[in-house]
Amino acid sequence: MNIFKALFGGKEEKPEDKKRADEERDFDVLKYDGVRALRSGQHDYAIRCFTHALQMKDDLEIRDYLSQACIRADMLPEAFEQLLKIAEAQPDNIQVLIRMANVAYMMEDYTAMADACEKAIVLDAANAEATYLYAKACLGHGDTTNAVAMLTKAVGLKPDYAEAYLLRGETLLKAGETAEADEDADRLLKDYPESEDVLMLKARIERAKGNADEAILYYNKVIDANPFNAEAYRERGEVRTDTGDTDGGQDDLRHAAELTVGQDGTAEGGDVASKVNEAYKNVNPLGI
Repeated sequence: MNIFKALFGGKEEKPEDKKRADEERDFDVLKYDGVRALRSGQHDYAIRCFTHALQMKDDLEIRDYLSQACIRADMLPEAFEQLLKIAEAQPDNIQVLIRMANVAYMMEDYTAMADACEKAIVLDAANAEATYLYAKACLGHGDTTNAVAMLTKAVGLKPDYAEAYLLRGETLLKAGETAEADEDADRLLKDYPESEDVLMLKARIERAKGNADEAILYYNKVIDANPFNAEAYRERGEVRTDTGDTDGGQDDLRHAAELTVGQDGTAEGGDVASKVNEAYKNVNPLGI
């Protein structure tokens, strides 16, 4: 064998080179197996692949994939840890900071969420998404004043930011600022007249203003958009009862209870309603 290598100019492969090549091959196999598993919904297997790959070599792309797999497997602290390591290596990566903020929001860690948003805004003061998320962190801390201020800034940066208008309208309504909330609702209705969330906001505003007939009209539209919206039935039932329509109100309240709680007293019915609600919302690419 060595004679042929000498004749044809070949070199005998060194053991360390072979080991390195084998490790690179194994790393690539783990990476691509993990990606395929992630895309096919096999999150646990994807996590095992990516974790093993990281034990072989630190790689930011693998950490990114691992964070995605952990999010889908509802392992939020683990996902946040991977994103934090990426952010430490790439402190100017705004998208990583925004994803950290979203994961922190799901964890209800509003301090970590605000910190990620602040870093993103320092990098790009005109980033509307980071500003919007910062407003949600403020709401998590109960800081309504700063939340409204940040949402106002967000729509100033992005005039068609529907989610920011919706959240600002909901926040103003809770604060008792019905006139200002109504402005946001009316603006959204022009562009999204069939949006379940926008119609719900408008119904609640009309109810807060004491306009029972208008409120019922918009609750009707919410239920037309999503017949599984338990909150719409419950609130419409309360309004009907307040206006003297006791039978209609009781029917609505009964239907809301059926959607929320299963017949055996468990939350099974509520889980079904939540899943259906989520499916309806996923139809809307704006998420409103």
